[in-house]
Amino acid sequence: MSQSPTSLYLTEVMGLKRIAAMSVTAPESMPRHVAIIMDGNGRWASKRHLPRFAGHRAGVTRVREMVRVCNQRGVQVLTLFAFSSENWRRPSQEVDLLMGLFISTLRRETRDLHRNNVKLRVVGERSAFPVRLQEQIQAAEAQTANNTGLQLVVAANYGGRWDVADTARRLASQVAAGELLPEAITAEYFGRAVCLGDLPEPDLFIRTGGEQRISNYLLWQLAYTELYFTDTLWPDFGEAAFDEAVLWFSSRQRRFGRTGEQVDEVRVGEG
Repeated sequence: MSQSPTSLYLTEVMGLKRIAAMSVTAPESMPRHVAIIMDGNGRWASKRHLPRFAGHRAGVTRVREMVRVCNQRGVQVLTLFAFSSENWRRPSQEVDLLMGLFISTLRRETRDLHRNNVKLRVVGERSAFPVRLQEQIQAAEAQTANNTGLQLVVAANYGGRWDVADTARRLASQVAAGELLPEAITAEYFGRAVCLGDLPEPDLFIRTGGEQRISNYLLWQLAYTELYFTDTLWPDFGEAAFDEAVLWFSSRQRRFGRTGEQVDEVRVGEG
């Protein structure tokens, strides 16, 4: 029996989707470092007439899925913006609940991270956190320190401006102590001194929730990152949504100041 034009069209579309999904998982299409602002937890809860904290709990489930997907796909670094330096302005009850959620999540998830060879690292100003949370962070980092798979970086009480200012302050102290010459502080040197300076810079930035700004996140590190914004709220951002972001990333021509023709010549030479 011959297929109708509609069924033929649907077959073609589904085939293209399968091809796209296969190309997304190819190593050459996968960004080394993915940085995400996980936005929309509160709105996700409000749409369902639930308290905002229910959205944050749902967001933790999505974090677990993203860690699994990135680890399986060969992503080297996944950096998540969990709590910004500006989030202290939120209602105190919500902040307290978030601190408790952070502690319980670390306690519950560290064993699985370790079993899956994931290395955890937390960046930001920790001294403002409750002592229990600081201790839980230290214990989780220590347990996973020698793992060689995905590096999971959690930015907590972190701000890009704080990062740059803190780096400048540390380097200025070294100059004042006679340990460093001012002329040695090049852009490359400074870049190695900021948070995550020992890791590849983010290739792909994802922000969920519909906002189109980077909100003081990794200001130095995002200089040449591809920026992907989606209306999908974080608790709804699953594996298929991640694949869409990676597929979009794979279509980008990353020139780093060169012309498109120069990039094409390099690709031909590498081929």
